[in-house]
Amino acid sequence: MKKVVIAGAGISGLCTAFALEQLAAKENLELEVTIVEKELRCGGKIWSIQDHGYLCEWGPNGFLDNKPATLELCEELEITEALQRSNDNARKRFVYADKQLHQLPENGLMFLRSQLLSWFGKMRLVGEVAVPAKKSAEDETLADFGRRRLGAEALNKLIAPMAGGIFAGDPETMSVQSCFPRIVELERTYGGLLRAMLKMARQKRREKKAGKQVASAAGPGGVLTSFDAGIQVLVDSLHQQVKGKSITGTAVTGVERADDGGYRVELDSGKNLEADAVVSAAPAYAAAAMLAEMVPTASRLLAEIPYASMNVVCFGYDEQDISCDLNGFGYLIPREEHCSVLGTLWDSSIFTCRAEKGKVLLRSMMGGATNPEAVQLTDEQVQILVQADLKRIMGITTVPEFVRIFRHKRAIPQYVVGHAQRLESIEEALAQHPAIILTGNAYKGIGLNDCVVNARQAAQQVMDVLK
Repeated sequence: MKKVVIAGAGISGLCTAFALEQLAAKENLELEVTIVEKELRCGGKIWSIQDHGYLCEWGPNGFLDNKPATLELCEELEITEALQRSNDNARKRFVYADKQLHQLPENGLMFLRSQLLSWFGKMRLVGEVAVPAKKSAEDETLADFGRRRLGAEALNKLIAPMAGGIFAGDPETMSVQSCFPRIVELERTYGGLLRAMLKMARQKRREKKAGKQVASAAGPGGVLTSFDAGIQVLVDSLHQQVKGKSITGTAVTGVERADDGGYRVELDSGKNLEADAVVSAAPAYAAAAMLAEMVPTASRLLAEIPYASMNVVCFGYDEQDISCDLNGFGYLIPREEHCSVLGTLWDSSIFTCRAEKGKVLLRSMMGGATNPEAVQLTDEQVQILVQADLKRIMGITTVPEFVRIFRHKRAIPQYVVGHAQRLESIEEALAQHPAIILTGNAYKGIGLNDCVVNARQAAQQVMDVLK
């Protein structure tokens, strides 16, 4: 019987285990999978918390349905009936700038009427069609890409807030190649982003005529999807259906070669596990600690992957206390507005199950790569700052009846310039250990869909090695 140890029981570790067991069954391979999780619960940063009639997400609040991987996983788990798509409200997304909320334009007419960008900023953005494509394949920061193609105003009011909302990142250090490979591809293929957008807009119009649901042009592709009881349904279902053993409250501290050619996995409890293959689905810094003795070069490179901290702040209100129109997804905030939060999601407008009837749940993000000190603030300080922003932006003067603050000291890995080259160097360092495999959101995509795709690939790598 072959033995596989997986470090980390978040979505990546659980999905790897599930996919491995499925592949082994098809190949008639006897396989023993053991998942080791540092925390007492499985699920990683996916955690849905019911409290006083509100449903708060500790981490991610869903996935986009424009990629098939997670939907296919839900079908395999037989949980598709519990899926909940976001309301049509979620099509409308806003940016707070110049003391008001601006809806992101969804078409050309809205773009012309919008006051988010000045006329100079609009003309500079439209002038992107005349900007020559970058000839060099050398990586650049998201900020450099934005200034080069769309101008400084579009960078500050559109690109930078988006980068903060998705990655909690700093566009001045983020790798455009690793964070947004699609737009790099569009520039190379079409010579520019507007040319590409025009072609894709025509395709969307055809899909809409055919009766297909399409996302707003102002937001990412796909429709935000979760479950009636929160996104934790996904990891709970995975955990229930994985046949292998889970060891919680214990961390992997090291990996070393065993005399039989396999591996010995050391736990902080003092126990050791034997393995023919080891998968690290833990954060990069944890993987670095595991491999420090056996593959020091890979360990050093893994430790260099930075993480941004984050406070997730959930406020609950009576609907009658909110005068602002909540028909939308929420808003992001440019740094130039000097607010304390990156943005606020109108959670109960996106998914009705997030609050009881007559109640409103708002979810604000504070911190990120541009404000690392926020995670050190007290709960009282966090609440005061968030309330001040909500008063300024949404006109809310009432103290929330419900408050939950979740802190993530190392929330989201940052793909800084040179990230792709670092990954290549890590792969080279691990080349002599093909049975040690890395997966998770620190490498090739931070989204839930990315984690599912990469976990399946990791499972196939394990099978290739074992066979």
